[in-house]
Amino acid sequence: MTSQQSRAEAFDGNKLLEFITDTLAQDKAQDIVTIDLKGKSEIADHMVICSGMSTRQVSAMAEKLTESLKQNCNVYSRLEGKEQGDWVLIDAGDVVVHIFRHEVREFYQLDKMWMAAETARSTAQ
Repeated sequence: MTSQQSRAEAFDGNKLLEFITDTLAQDKAQDIVTIDLKGKSEIADHMVICSGMSTRQVSAMAEKLTESLKQNCNVYSRLEGKEQGDWVLIDAGDVVVHIFRHEVREFYQLDKMWMAAETARSTAQ
């Protein structure tokens, strides 16, 4: 087993989620929400949604997070929307991260939509 393999295995979905939320918190991300997607979606095991104060902060947090994932977790993530900085999507495999400006997050209400779906599923069972 190579050192890269052992380092990648050390960051399973839950540890990767913890690394991502810790990194975002250090970068002053606001209103960090995590949503468990296991068994609910094929896209990932977890979703993280947070806010930044400006387009510059949103873009900087996204860039720093993707670099930290690569350096510390051996996770090469895809990044969408960094140029505009209103909403950035980071696909880190087991974890999908959405970083919004506050106004854009309020408009899309992505966290409320996923939480409402989760609540609707639990009450239907």
